[in-house]
Amino acid sequence: MIQQAVMLQTQRFRSFMNFARHFLRRQNFLESIQRSISAVFRDIFTVKKKLKMAQYRVNYQQFKLRQMEQLIAENNEHVFLKGNKINELR
Repeated sequence: MIQQAVMLQTQRFRSFMNFARHFLRRQNFLESIQRSISAVFRDIFTVKKKLKMAQYRVNYQQFKLRQMEQLIAENNEHVFLKGNKINELR
């Protein structure tokens, strides 16, 4: 009886270890860690380029906004709104 209990426990332990081995092989944790670390390094090395692109976009949008404000001020019939003041009717 004790021998059967020991055999049953060892069989359960073996099946659990087999299941764990197959699970770890399927999930492949080391490969996912390697991918995430390489993505972090890629982001670190490209952050300057991304910052320059974002600054360019912001500057371009500010330029377009200034152009639009200037056109609104020029086409406005009120003389006191012409110039650097923003048209408040928008």
